[in-house]
Amino acid sequence: MTPSFSELSLPAQTAYAQVLEAAVSAGHMRSVADLSGSFAPKTVRGHRYWYFQYTEPWGRLRQVYVGPDDEAVRALIHRKGGPSAHRSLAPLARAAIALGCAEVLPRHLRVIQRLAEYGFFKAGGVLVGTHAFLAFGNMLGVRWDDASRTQDVDLAHAGRNLAIVLPGGFRVDTPAAIKSLEMGLLPASGLASKGGATYLNPREPEFRLDFLTTLQRGGGEPFEHPQLGIVLQPLKFMEFSLENIQQAVLLSGDREVLVNVPHPARYALHKLLVYGERAGAFAVKANKDLVHAGLLLSRLKENRRWEVDEAWRDLCRRGKGWTERVRRGLDALPSAFPQLGAAEWLTL
Repeated sequence: MTPSFSELSLPAQTAYAQVLEAAVSAGHMRSVADLSGSFAPKTVRGHRYWYFQYTEPWGRLRQVYVGPDDEAVRALIHRKGGPSAHRSLAPLARAAIALGCAEVLPRHLRVIQRLAEYGFFKAGGVLVGTHAFLAFGNMLGVRWDDASRTQDVDLAHAGRNLAIVLPGGFRVDTPAAIKSLEMGLLPASGLASKGGATYLNPREPEFRLDFLTTLQRGGGEPFEHPQLGIVLQPLKFMEFSLENIQQAVLLSGDREVLVNVPHPARYALHKLLVYGERAGAFAVKANKDLVHAGLLLSRLKENRRWEVDEAWRDLCRRGKGWTERVRRGLDALPSAFPQLGAAEWLTL
């Protein structure tokens, strides 16, 4: 049976667009209403001033100056009792799911949301793997009929190749974020001195977090990113998926979280590359790669073909090793996705 997808209704597509727009806006307009803390007055030389005291996600207590005791500041203090921007998104998230948008497992969203709260995505982190694939369905206005779920949460970062410049004092305490979840996730031992790039619960080994990065010059050994505090596992071809990053929102019940994801076209072609690289014991994962690539390319061919063409031209410029592997994936596509033919629109 050929894997397929169904079109989301126009109301469902509109609902997803609304929750995404609201989540992006909420991220830019974050206020004290979104922080867990309290206002405290101080009197200095007979004048009263207000400060806001809160604890950062990694445990440091901070106090910021708000202003003098005037009407504007008192109005701000009053608004603190109202709903935050993020809490106001709950009805939009529920509506999108009720109309047919896909949602992720609650505990997976909890993990991803905690990483977002600690700044992982603001520091260039990217959600990859099956969770990104589920997000692509909502982004592209479809619901995948292949509703397979994974217990892995795959995350990536460009590592030393990150194009943006982070402030010198910027730091994301990723291990502290994971520990604060109290889900029994521990770093698996690896080649790096401070543990591996995988977190898992020994009592539940199928539930794991994998942190990936691009293959670095000088070898593929895991390394610890100094500003993320996490070990990253380099993978071949990963850099192709970490260019032209997009934003998406994940949904679960009445909760949402804004994340970075690869561009769908690049993700699809990357999966063909990985399919061409896998062999032997990895046959099951290779078939999953092919399904994800075929479903995405089938949808993109319908209404966003130019985006695939652009990504394809970039891939073909990267050398013989790349084109040989992607050809293996292209040759395998027609057996599972006859509608793609011999992928005549992707020529080497």
